[in-house]
Amino acid sequence: MTEPTSQPWWLDAAQTRPIKVTGGIQINSTRGAVARTWWSKRFLAVLEQIGVGGRMARGRAYARQGQIVSLDVDTGGAVAKVQGSRPRPYAVRVGVSAFGKAEWAEVAQAMVADASLTAALLAGEMPHEIEDVFTRVGLSLFPASARDLALDCTCPDQAVPCKHLAAVCYVLAERFDADPFAMLALRGRDRETLLADLRERRAEAGPAPAHGTPLAEVLSEFYAGGLLPPPRRGRTPRRMAPSTRGPPSRVGYGA
Repeated sequence: MTEPTSQPWWLDAAQTRPIKVTGGIQINSTRGAVARTWWSKRFLAVLEQIGVGGRMARGRAYARQGQIVSLDVDTGGAVAKVQGSRPRPYAVRVGVSAFGKAEWAEVAQAMVADASLTAALLAGEMPHEIEDVFTRVGLSLFPASARDLALDCTCPDQAVPCKHLAAVCYVLAERFDADPFAMLALRGRDRETLLADLRERRAEAGPAPAHGTPLAEVLSEFYAGGLLPPPRRGRTPRRMAPSTRGPPSRVGYGA
């Protein structure tokens, strides 16, 4: 049942029921916490710290009921239409600062310097160490405080975040659960562009054996890069054991 539009704004903001939306955007979580992964939890942490009263809980209810009419996510944030108790949906914007080309170049170079981190990203994972990479170049992947977010809604509720903003953020968090690269895309670098950049920088750097790296792993990079001919079938590279007879006159692999 639709509530009268002439009621005081504070009743609309806190007590009335929203107009049901058919085919609205909703989250899959039916109870409890929404974020499942550490990166989604980091995104929601700031909002839940500054959340006023029960607006975060009502925002989760909105997200579960499918009150979001539309949602567009792009570099720099998301814009949405959220249906409340009034006939016209509210316009919502959740903004974050996007990094520039030079900043992303620093980030990519720092990522390539960490072979295990690069491998994890290329495998579609989001390791905790990625936060340290951004910190080392003077950036922050996740919002650190309310000042790092632009939160706007056309509803009359003066609290920030209101339930409409909270609903959009919960939908975003669930999307981040499904695709960790979506958070990076908000900052200005989509999955394909970032991974292509990492592969190119990795190829330019060439194999660089680190101290303690197993010989087989080092050689596999040389073989993969075409820097060494593949070993003959049935033969494996031999490890050189310390010798007491002086340096060998010839070192080689294969026959």
